[in-house]
Amino acid sequence: MNTPAGLIPRQLSAGPLLLDLYHRDAWLQDRWLRLHPREFGLLWRLAESPRTSLSRTVLLRDVWRLRHEPETNTLEVHIFRLRRKLAAHGITGLVVTDPGGGYRLDAEAIPVLPATAASEALDSYLLIGNGERQESQPG
Repeated sequence: MNTPAGLIPRQLSAGPLLLDLYHRDAWLQDRWLRLHPREFGLLWRLAESPRTSLSRTVLLRDVWRLRHEPETNTLEVHIFRLRRKLAAHGITGLVVTDPGGGYRLDAEAIPVLPATAASEALDSYLLIGNGERQESQPG
């Protein structure tokens, strides 16, 4: 499905994951992965250009909003943490270091059809009923 020009999809399907922009997290089968905001930002940015190598400069610009190369390895540390978190849920090989430099998502990323009006509310993950806060499946 193509998203209309200029609009960002609420969700992207990336391999076995459903990335949700409202929650800024990834859903796998029956649970949220509880990604750090930068981990989610990296995964979302890679999913926007699946199977395309994105350089360190591009990722720092788009995820950290930096216009210069910092003298740190913050990108590499966040990639390591993201991979470790994915591996803990049985997902390996999704985020790949490209031999020519940079990183890429080794899966197709597909925009998910728009959610229904009832589930588009930012607090749609709350279920009203017994008064307890519960997580629901995204979408």
